[in-house]
Amino acid sequence: MTSAINPNNINGNYPVAGQDNDSQGFRDNFTNIKTNFTYASDEITDLQTKVLLKSALSGTTLNNNMSGAPISNAQLIAATGPVQALGTVSGSQTLNFATSSYYTLTTAGSVSIAFSNWPVAGQVAAINLQITVTDVTYTLTLPSSVTVGIDNLQGYSSNVITFNKTGVYEFQFVNSEGPTSSAISIFDVNRNRDPIYLPSSEDLANSASIDLDVTTSYFATAGAETATLANGAPGQIKILVMTGYVGNMVVTVATPGWGGSGTITFAGIGRSCILQFINNKWYCIGNNNCTFA
Repeated sequence: MTSAINPNNINGNYPVAGQDNDSQGFRDNFTNIKTNFTYASDEITDLQTKVLLKSALSGTTLNNNMSGAPISNAQLIAATGPVQALGTVSGSQTLNFATSSYYTLTTAGSVSIAFSNWPVAGQVAAINLQITVTDVTYTLTLPSSVTVGIDNLQGYSSNVITFNKTGVYEFQFVNSEGPTSSAISIFDVNRNRDPIYLPSSEDLANSASIDLDVTTSYFATAGAETATLANGAPGQIKILVMTGYVGNMVVTVATPGWGGSGTITFAGIGRSCILQFINNKWYCIGNNNCTFA
């Protein structure tokens, strides 16, 4: 804005020394000085109301709320945001965008989340949730508005995410359609979204649960050993391989597509099979001399 203060309407050469001066000149100068002080007061008050401040002005509380005003062509260095720690919780938890865009929680039971105070449609916003899962029986239920990115999301079924092992998980939720959006996107930040991840493998121990986050599980037995395989994600592939033999490895499958007792017996080096999780069951799609029962 252009200042209304006019320093040129004050006669700095008045009064003239050594002569009789008309009092009107004094009145004109005083009037113009008062007018400029009024302009200055109004402009300073306007600035105090609208400018961004590093710290609060005397007698005020710092409030740099931009009220949705755009900031353009800015270079941000070391910009941060607040972390909202919800603590160890269970049940319904609301992630309020007006409070923070980064939340953390630790499960004390199953958790369901909701969102509040998304910005208006046409403005994109994101909320990150870091969740520490302490028990694999605890699930995370998403709002029905989370509909984008759910395909191949590990452990997802009907708005519920089931975790196959304890640990720290992080999800990001992105919304550009406002508070009533039914198309919120979800991104699995720290896990591979595709269950077919061929470079991954594990050395399977006796009496262990087969890791569903890797594609291949291999084992060398020191005697008769067992393992279990839980339900996978739709379309997921698991490869099981015996690399050393002293005794049989018997894998018990939670939901076998071939019926029976749901066991796979490996009785020699090189015995292997390929399984795929189809229609909520594990089916054998490749077999090298394993016994299915």
